[in-house]
Amino acid sequence: MLTVFGIPNCGTVKKARSWLDARGVDYTFVDFRKTPPPAEQVAGWVDALGSAKMRNTSGGSYRALPEDKKSWDDARWKAAFAGDPMLIKRPLIEKDGVAVLAGFRGSDDDLAATLL
Repeated sequence: MLTVFGIPNCGTVKKARSWLDARGVDYTFVDFRKTPPPAEQVAGWVDALGSAKMRNTSGGSYRALPEDKKSWDDARWKAAFAGDPMLIKRPLIEKDGVAVLAGFRGSDDDLAATLL
């Protein structure tokens, strides 16, 4: 089972959802703004993917962070992501409860191998 985390008006989230819909893949969508992930879940995502892959560096929340963010360790990023899910690259996709993808890039074959 897939769970897609993000915000509904994000272009990349729309692209991922359309891709999954076109392939008839069942998934649950969770809106970060309505249901922020708990710190324990965020920690699991960082453990699975690493904080660098999860950073939404194009968002205003990221730009508002202090300059020393470039030297933060995973523990600091876990706290930051839990405090503001807009720092997390979207969509974040879990497969069977484990984070497998942050963002939605790659060839159809690569995406299919990861998600299906």
